[in-house]
Parts: sequence; structure tokens; C-alpha cells
Amino acid sequence: MQPNQASSAGVQSDIQSLLPSGERRARLRRWRSLKDQMSRYGIAFAGISVVLAFTTIFVYLFSEVGPIFSSASVEQQQSYQSPEQQPVFANLERYGEVGLLANKAGELQFFNAQTGELRQKLQLALPEGASITSFSRGEPRSGIIAFGLSNGQVLVVKHEYNLSYPNDKRLISPVVTYPLGETPLQLDAKQQAILALAVQEGPSGTAITAFTADGRLSYNLFEAKTEFLTGETTLERSEYQLPDAPKTVLKMLVDTTLQNLFVADTQGNIHYYDIRDPATARYVEAISAVKAGQTLTALEFLVGSVSLIAGGSDGSLSQWFLVRDEHNNFHLKHIRDFDQHPAAIVQIEPEYSRKGFMAIDAKGYLGIHYGTSARTLLLEPLGEQLQPERIAISPINQSFLALDKNGTVQHFALENAHPEVSWKAMWNEVWYEGRAEKDYIWQASSGSDEFEAKMSLVPLASGTLKAAFFAMLFATPLALMGALYTAYFMAPALRGKVKPTIEVMEALPTVILGFLAGLWLAPFIESYLSAVFSILLLLPLMMIATAYLWRYAPEKLRFALGHGWEVVVLIPVIILLIYLCVQASPVIDQWFFAGNLRQWLTDNGITYDQRNALVVGIAMGFAVIPNIFSIAEDAIYNVPKHLTQGSLALGATPWQTMMNVVLPTASPGVFAAVMVGFGRAVGETMIVLMATGNSPIVNFNLFEGMRTLSANIAVELPETAVGSTHFRVLFLAALVLLVFTFIFNTVAELIRQRLRQRFSNL
Repeated sequence: MQPNQASSAGVQSDIQSLLPSGERRARLRRWRSLKDQMSRYGIAFAGISVVLAFTTIFVYLFSEVGPIFSSASVEQQQSYQSPEQQPVFANLERYGEVGLLANKAGELQFFNAQTGELRQKLQLALPEGASITSFSRGEPRSGIIAFGLSNGQVLVVKHEYNLSYPNDKRLISPVVTYPLGETPLQLDAKQQAILALAVQEGPSGTAITAFTADGRLSYNLFEAKTEFLTGETTLERSEYQLPDAPKTVLKMLVDTTLQNLFVADTQGNIHYYDIRDPATARYVEAISAVKAGQTLTALEFLVGSVSLIAGGSDGSLSQWFLVRDEHNNFHLKHIRDFDQHPAAIVQIEPEYSRKGFMAIDAKGYLGIHYGTSARTLLLEPLGEQLQPERIAISPINQSFLALDKNGTVQHFALENAHPEVSWKAMWNEVWYEGRAEKDYIWQASSGSDEFEAKMSLVPLASGTLKAAFFAMLFATPLALMGALYTAYFMAPALRGKVKPTIEVMEALPTVILGFLAGLWLAPFIESYLSAVFSILLLLPLMMIATAYLWRYAPEKLRFALGHGWEVVVLIPVIILLIYLCVQASPVIDQWFFAGNLRQWLTDNGITYDQRNALVVGIAMGFAVIPNIFSIAEDAIYNVPKHLTQGSLALGATPWQTMMNVVLPTASPGVFAAVMVGFGRAVGETMIVLMATGNSPIVNFNLFEGMRTLSANIAVELPETAVGSTHFRVLFLAALVLLVFTFIFNTVAELIRQRLRQRFSNL
């Protein structure tokens, strides 16, 4: 073998020794296949986990939100014979254990509401020969009732339930008191029978309105006066005759303010009296509360005695309350109707702590309705054999009694947890009590049981969009222009300092930005409002003018500064302009706005709040700018160099190349940057929480605040009772916010994909 052949064979043998053997190659293939499978399944598991987590969030939110749209349900618990055949009044205490019946003989019977066993019987002290001719109850929470007698007298009684726990067992003890004395009061000096009666406790005493057999209508106010020295309490009575009494009276009601009297006649009219000053009581109007040819069969206040619920002989139910007109006068206004019953309304029973009520009709149908949401949650017969003439609901809306003509009492369990809201009421204008017209209002809680919860999501949704809109209006031009200049025109050395600095701004806690916006920026803008608008107007013009003048600067200076460092020239110009605008602000105010721009806006009908959308737009804009800038700058910087170099080689200017090549190519990334910033703005909490004033209003006024969905959840959720309607509506707000971001992100992704396909040939 020749020497060169030997060396060649030696090299080949060395190469063969370096190559893996068949077994080794097989082992490498198996390891590579295992890594591929691990990667594939790992990525698939991570993706599925994200989808499952997202789905779990939706499922959880739906589980919390779903119950608020459920209907009411009733379930019969017990049935027994009533201790009284035809009561004029029935009542049930909060735990559904003790009931009360009052009859025309003046007997009060307390009984076990579960079994019907009589617990206590009390005979009222009626004068000999006198009979009960009328009955009235006050606001249900007061427990006050009154009996009108055939001799013109009235007996006022108050019932309560004392709660104690002897031997750790609940004991409910009925208590009856006489707030105006145990002896009947001679209400009518002519001793005419009292055919209709209205009683109410108010801030100035106890009011009793009586309609006598000879057609007179009188208003009586009883006030307890206590002597300072002796401590002796005396009862003072003031009597007033009211004008224009109707010929017949079905029902009379006095509100708890003792300022308004409503008298219903049998023809279907409601007569309204203004009794704010009883000495000059004024008959205001009569309105027809039922359709032509029908009669009024029932009339009751909702809790708080603001709204009237009128029931007609055709089974109709309508809500009315006083509305102030342009002349500052009140008039009864028809607000809404409820689902019609199949027969005449027999009784309307209001709830104790919500704006809801129950109604029964002549065919035995029970209706459960709610005022604010205009919902009919249940309308069905209570039973084939039961035709109730009277019902009594517990104060906590968990049970009720139904009494029929034959004296049968049925005790029902009631499930009606969330009647206050409906999808329509949350997204449409609602006519709330005490308002002159329909409106969108969010005011979910108060310290009073008679408060009408207002849970419109429109102010919160519009506030969210308003905050995001002004933030994006401020942030998007700055971020995109900054990204364009930094990625394409700025010197690499300067870009290496600017880009990390702006990205570090993203780590700044938003609570700090909100703190600065609320405590420093808002007062500053209020004091120098004209300076702010001067800066917004003059700064772009000054930057353009500076750039134009820079072209005529000495070449030596321009070359010494270097290409891409021109922005350094603008920094002192910007600082100087801002300083001059702030210093000139008082002069501008004095020349054009009578010394104060804010007051000038107020005088011209433009509301100005210190913490407003302008403050939020600037503060939240600074929080959003780093997100938009970073993503957009990367998209622009990563445009392939051969595209820009080819454009420049063909004679295009850098600006033409930017507008016609770089921007179209980077448009998917730029659009994604804007949508990411918008999503950040929609979900921002702390800045809007601290810098807006949190006013849930519906407008896009730059000088007024707002309340966003996220801020509302942060403010109210910690103070809300778990499982309450308010609690679940806040979860609905979170669901709406999630749907907002999901829709925007989905649309953004579709548009981004379209842009990518369109410009993929560049």
C-alpha cells in the first residue's frame, strides 16, 4: 500500500470513529422524539390550561350573576283552620312564627303561624253600642293600625314583637300599645260614623284622616307635648276640614312626611290633596287610575309611602307617584304597569324593606311584582281550592300567609331573593321615585330600608369608555409618534437610553400615578386651566416651528450635533414653552375669561369638577404610553432593512419610506399596540379611583368626572353583603368588563390578521 493511500485510509477510519454508531443514532432519535413529544404536549397542556382558566372565570361569574334573573317561587308548608273567619287585617312577624288577625268585633288574635294554635287574644275597649265601620293601617314597619267607629270615635293601636332568648331558645312575645290612649278618641264632634280612615305616624306626630257618613273629610294631627319641668306628657290635637271631599271613598292614604293625602273613590279616581300646611290644605287634582269602564278595587303605598300601587276591577296593576313640574308643583304621574291579573284585584300587600309587593285577585291568583325593575316575578293560582281574600308577608320576604273565605290559612315559604334588577332596567332609562323623568342612575345602597336601589350599568359602562377614550386620545399620538421617531430616526446610542427609560415607566405603580393625579395634578390644572389648553395648542406648533428653523441652523452646528440627535434641541424649547404658558395663565384669564377660566365655564353652563376626565386622561395616558410605545417601537424597528434600503435606493425620502413602506409593514404590530393600550385603559382601577371623583354620570364632558366599572367594583365590593343583589350586580359589572375586553381583543386580532395578510407581500 502506498503511503498516501495509507494516510487516506487512516483519515476515513478516524471519521468513521467519530460518526455515531447505529445504536447511538437510534438512541438520539428516540431522545429527540421524546423532547418533541414533551414540547408538543407541554405546549398543548399550557394552551388548554389557559382556555380552561378563562372558561372557569366565565363560569364562576355566570354562577354569581345567574340568580339575579331568576323568578320567584312559593311552596306550601302548612294548612290549618283560621281562628278568625273574616279578618280586616292580617300580619306576620319576620321569622314567620307568629301571626296576627284583627276582626270587626275589635279582637286582636295572635296565633302560631305554623300550626294555627291561638297564643293570645285581646279585646279592644270599644264603647257600648258602637261598632267598627272602617279600618286603616299605617306604614307597615310602624305597626300602627286604627279602627273607625260608628259613633265618630277612633281607636289607634300599635303592635310589636319582642324577641328574647331564654335558655338559648328564641321566644317571640307580641306586645300591644296605645300611642294615643287606650280610650277611643272622639274624632268627629257630630258623632257621624267614620266610613273611611287613614292613619300614619310622621315626624310631627300621628295623623288621622277621616271620611264621615255625611260626606265630610277631616285631617287631625296629634302631637305629644312633654313639660320640661314636670315631665308630664299631654296630647295636643289639631283638626282641619279639607275641601272638595269626594262623594264616595274606597281608600285613603297619608304619606309618612304628613304632606300628601290620597283619596280613592269607587269610580276609579285618586284625589290628591296637598296638606303641607293643613290650615291651607289644597285640593290639587283627581286622576283616573284605571281604564274607562273599570273601577278601582285596591290602593296601597309601597314602602316609604312615595309610590302608589293601584289595582283595578280588570286585574290591572299600575304604579303612580308625585312628579314636580316646571312650575315646581307636584302632580300624580303614571309610571309603569305590571302584568295583568285574570280578575279584579282583592288586596295589595307591600314588602317591608323593598319596592316590591304581592297582589291577589278574585280568582285566587297570586302575583309577585317589583316596582323599580317593573318585573312580574310570579303570577299563578295558589291552589285549586284556595281563593285567598287576605295575605300577610313576613318583613324579611321569606314566608307569607294566605287566608280564604272559609277560614283556611295556608303558610307558604317564599323564594324571591333578587327582584330589584332586570336586564332591561340595568340598560334602559328607569323612572325612579322622586325624579322628574327617566334617567340612568347608579346608587346601589343607602342607610334606609325605604331606599330605592338604582342599579343602572349605563353610567359605569359609559364612564369606563369615557376614561379609556380620553386616555387614548392623550396617549396614542404621543406613544406612536415617539415610537416612529425612536425606531426609525433616532440615533442608535440615544435610542439605547430612551427606549429602556420609557419601558421602565411601565413598572411605576398606578397607585402612585393616581395619588399624584388626585393631590397634585388636579389642583394644578384647576389653577392653571388656561395654561393647560395653551400648552396643548401651542406645543405642537412650537415643535414644528423649531424643526423648520433647525433647517436654517449653521451646518457646523447641525453636523456637530449629529443625525438622530435633533430631539435634544426640542427639550429646552418644550420646557421653556411650558414655563411661559404657566406664567402667562393669569394674564390670559384676565384678558379673555374675566379673571378665572373655571368660573367662566361655570357661568356658561359647563360643569367643572376638580377631578375630571381631563385629569384622568393625562394621568392614565402616562400609564398607557409605555405599553403602546414599546410594542409599536419593536414592530417598526423590526421591519426588514432591505425594504427600507430598497425604498431609499429608488429615490424615496426617509419620510416617504416611513409612510409608504415602514408603517404599512408594521401596521399589524402598531394596531396591536394600540389595542393593548386600550385594554389597559379599560381595566385601569387605581388611577380612575383616585383622580375622577367617582361620580356615576352619563356624559362625555371633559370637565366632569366619571365612575368606571373597575373602580366601582373596587369601591363597593368590600362593603357589600355576600349573596345580596348588590353583590351579584357587581359581579355582573365584572362580567361586562370581561366581555368588553374580550370583544375588543377579538376584533383587534381579526383586524391585525387582515392587516398582516394585506401587507404580507411587501
